[in-house]
Amino acid sequence: MTIHWCGTGLSAIPGLRRLIGTDHPVTVWNRTVSKARDEVGDLTDDIHAFDIDALGAVLAKGDVIVSMLPGDWHVPLAELAISKGANFVSSSYIAPEMHALDEAAREAGVALVNEVGLDPGIDHLMAHALVADYRASDAFDATNHLSFISYCGGIPKYPNPFRYKFSWSPLGVLKALRSPSRSIRNYAPLDVARPWDAISSYVAPLPTPESFEVYPNRDSLPFMAQYHFEENWPVREFVRGTLRLNGWAEAWDGVFKEVETLSGPEGDARLKEMSDQFWAENAYDEGEPDRVVLCVGLKAEKDGVAVWDKTYVMDAWGDARGTAMARLVSVPVSLAVEAVLNRAIPAGVHAAPSDPKLVEVWMGEIDKLAQHLQVVG
Repeated sequence: MTIHWCGTGLSAIPGLRRLIGTDHPVTVWNRTVSKARDEVGDLTDDIHAFDIDALGAVLAKGDVIVSMLPGDWHVPLAELAISKGANFVSSSYIAPEMHALDEAAREAGVALVNEVGLDPGIDHLMAHALVADYRASDAFDATNHLSFISYCGGIPKYPNPFRYKFSWSPLGVLKALRSPSRSIRNYAPLDVARPWDAISSYVAPLPTPESFEVYPNRDSLPFMAQYHFEENWPVREFVRGTLRLNGWAEAWDGVFKEVETLSGPEGDARLKEMSDQFWAENAYDEGEPDRVVLCVGLKAEKDGVAVWDKTYVMDAWGDARGTAMARLVSVPVSLAVEAVLNRAIPAGVHAAPSDPKLVEVWMGEIDKLAQHLQVVG
């Protein structure tokens, strides 16, 4: 059974090298062969120019396609996998078009596994671990009032005046600023049109507690079911969001004001100009360490008093192994590939697993990737 790893961008390499280095049969596909050779040519010569028809010609039953390509490739590659009786893994969010493939995947007996990177990915594992721990505790009561937070951010290890640095094109970050979000605050849905309308402060329970700016992103509400919250549980707060350095909102104030005014083709062109400028002024230097902070917390209260309160906290930064972001995105992807090959994940469309054994094993591996990983509480 061959692993067909598609895409060798900045966030793909540690997991790919791990799979090749542990003697899995891996074929590497990349749009630019020379770039792939630069990254893994010391480990393998099984490197090819990415072409979906060429991939389809050699794809066999039981193989695994890994897509670290742009998101618009995920569904076509997943459909190809189903047609050949192969499996599929990506780190990206499950789009509606991917979810629609669930029945076909089950009928074909193949797994389409997504949301197994950093965020989404490791955050899901932490949430599953906390909810399972809470359910098994003496404090568990279906009438307890719950508060859940999940904040993740890639930030510079050494802060700059812009309070942010870019590992790749800033265009995606700028476009995300135009996205609405939905979360729960004070027992009711909170709809926010723009991130800067809902920035708050969060103190991360690191060995030395540290304050960050945070805001909700995307639609958090579907993840309540994914994390096995019961419909009758009273939920005071439920938010999945982004974490930034203190001072980020002030440093980006002018960006927010301009982004708000942009629309149509002219607006897209201006976003591209801004992206190019930010890349020139605020890209990571060669060898400069990045940092990733991830905090996932669950608190249960009875009569206004906390009866259970734990936070999974991770702090990681770039070192001799490369960037923290690349490790934390791609190594969990490689773990998902191994789980699929071991038939530890059933057929169908899935996000990061909730199975306690897999969560424990994966978090044990993730502990090796981060400089700090702890459950506080």
